[in-house]
Amino acid sequence: MVLFRPRQRDAPSRQRKPREAALPKATGKQPSSQSMKHSLVGLTSIAGVATRRRAALAAVLAAGLMTGWTLSAQAEVPTQVIALVNGEPITALDVAQRQKLTEISAHKQQSRQEALDELIDQKLKLQIARHYVIDITDKDVESAYDGMSRHAGLTSAQFSQALSQAGINVEALKVKIRADIGWGAIVRGKFQASLQVGERDVQAALQARKKDDKPDVAYLYTLRQILLIAPRGVPDSLLEARRHEAEGLRTQFQSCDQGVAIARALKDVAVRSPITRTSTDIPVQQRQVLDTTAVGHLTPPETTQLGVEMFAVCAKQETHGDGAEAHEVRDAIAAERYEAQSKRYLLELRRAAMIEVR
Repeated sequence: MVLFRPRQRDAPSRQRKPREAALPKATGKQPSSQSMKHSLVGLTSIAGVATRRRAALAAVLAAGLMTGWTLSAQAEVPTQVIALVNGEPITALDVAQRQKLTEISAHKQQSRQEALDELIDQKLKLQIARHYVIDITDKDVESAYDGMSRHAGLTSAQFSQALSQAGINVEALKVKIRADIGWGAIVRGKFQASLQVGERDVQAALQARKKDDKPDVAYLYTLRQILLIAPRGVPDSLLEARRHEAEGLRTQFQSCDQGVAIARALKDVAVRSPITRTSTDIPVQQRQVLDTTAVGHLTPPETTQLGVEMFAVCAKQETHGDGAEAHEVRDAIAAERYEAQSKRYLLELRRAAMIEVR
């Protein structure tokens, strides 16, 4: 993607006269990213809001495919235009699709107004991308979509099937991906100076961490998440059966190579790719679980919204110095500044836009 010289105005041109009584409040509100907060991955990841949400969506949709979810289609939802953003329409079907996407990815019910606000923001992001002549190619979008599929352990075709079974239109998701790609390029390009993280900032954050309950000796863990799928709403008997399966797998699991093969042979089991986490970024309770789990074995099973979850501890290596931790701190500060700047700029665009809600 290439960021070219912008035109004279930052905001998209107004195309329609607004109706004063119909203008929504410009909140610039961003959706929550805490859908996986009870898992080790969710608790320790600092990769960024968009990545976490995609990971949560991929995991849930993988579960949906393997268990054969079937949800009602959206054919009954009316397609009337309910809002205009600088002359571009948002329909009732768009809102219903966004609510379904949020329900599946974040495990929460989204109000109609919240979904509409997200779609208004999405329109503004796409419009400003065109204003700045951001080249978001179909290849960029497909690459991001393929990444979501791989994270779920599925092919793109299987992932699309899971989306359809969950009641989500594939093209609607790809439009959101396109908006997020363009928006990231604009914010990082336009506000590059304010997003820089200095060494002084990193050292101050490191000193603050040392005042917390971080251990003197840090470890680098290589983990693999193993999920025995039992989606929300299944009978308690099925969930208990899955827990017994998990305990049985745990007794057979003696190494990652051997144990992963056994896990994959079980029905409705998802095995994620290896991830690395440092002990300094793992909450105390989860860190204690990892400390008491031998390398090559599984952590005790934990019931989540997706089923029964365990982590295989494939490697545990002592780390020296603050190099890895400093890198993670720098990334966390950069992500925080990006989110703050993103909200401010989006609020600015909302104030300049012509938004009509019918």
